[in-house]
Amino acid sequence: MHLSYCTNVHPAEDLAGIIGQLDTYALPIRRRLGSDVLGLGLWLAAPVAAELAASPQKRRRLRRELDVRGLEVVTLNGFPYEAFQAPVVKLGVYYPDWTSRERLGYTLDLASVLTDLMPDTATYGSVSSLPLAWRTPWDTSRSGAAMRHLDELAYGLDSLAAATGRQIRVGFEPEPGCLIENTTQAAALLAGVDTRYLGVCLDLAHLACAWEEPSAALSRLNAAGVPVVKVQVSAALQADDPAAAADVLRAYVEPRFLHQTRSSLGGATDDLDAALAEQLPGPWRIHYHVPLHAAPAEPLTSTVPVLRAALREVLARTDCEHYDVETYTWGVLPPSLRPADAEGLADGIAAEVAFARDLLVSEAAAR
Repeated sequence: MHLSYCTNVHPAEDLAGIIGQLDTYALPIRRRLGSDVLGLGLWLAAPVAAELAASPQKRRRLRRELDVRGLEVVTLNGFPYEAFQAPVVKLGVYYPDWTSRERLGYTLDLASVLTDLMPDTATYGSVSSLPLAWRTPWDTSRSGAAMRHLDELAYGLDSLAAATGRQIRVGFEPEPGCLIENTTQAAALLAGVDTRYLGVCLDLAHLACAWEEPSAALSRLNAAGVPVVKVQVSAALQADDPAAAADVLRAYVEPRFLHQTRSSLGGATDDLDAALAEQLPGPWRIHYHVPLHAAPAEPLTSTVPVLRAALREVLARTDCEHYDVETYTWGVLPPSLRPADAEGLADGIAAEVAFARDLLVSEAAAR
């Protein structure tokens, strides 16, 4: 298994900034963990991905910068195209989508870069991507364009494997509100893709928000022959009694990211403020990635129990090797829970990675 933390929590979008954040965050996190090697789920915005894909010299430089700091990259986050830590992201994170050739080109750029970043000992590299598109607008024409681009993606990854000897796999990440929101939709819409290269990135916060039972979800994917190529180790916010927790929940309303809210009774909104305004019946699970190791403000809880159960199922029933801690919301947490500075953020991420590491080791040992 390869365990990493996802760097989409950091705003840098050029090569100099990415290398700088290795010293500001990644190296201190590795030292806090007392580890010889720290895995990074590197996020490269589209412009720097294109720059690196076009320059073997720059790829070699980035690989050296990683190596000298004891940092390993086997997976890239290719969901946000750019500007992921902008003041307002919301629906913008879903564009360009898989109906667009820009999304295809970006993903192939990432795959090309990863072949030079990943260690020789890695069985494969992975790139996570959005689940085709936001659910609207969608029609036959857009569906046809997306499927053609997935065929071109598989062809491109096969050509890359032939040229480099490195297999890169792309996982499409079910997310609330998207065309693929859950494993039922993943099994249906990804049926027939080239599963040597294409599969699912299973985000465990999203799985919980869909109120999916992990064992049934894994059975569904296995029955459809859709592989899990990457797991995002994440937890969502939960409110068992939203009315009683309304004042606390309002502190989690913020302008940067969408926080799709789903009720166990089937109600749904595309953001937390809408759920509060509509007084959606509870319990709720909210697409708000919260730190794995720390409880949210009472009376709220997190979906860590779902995370535990899902990891158990993934370890037992798949050959997935990539596990990426993805809490990108540190900067928008309620002020009392938000790190005050870079050192505080490094402390928090290190604690999350330690939590995930210990859980993975424990579950693997119990098999």
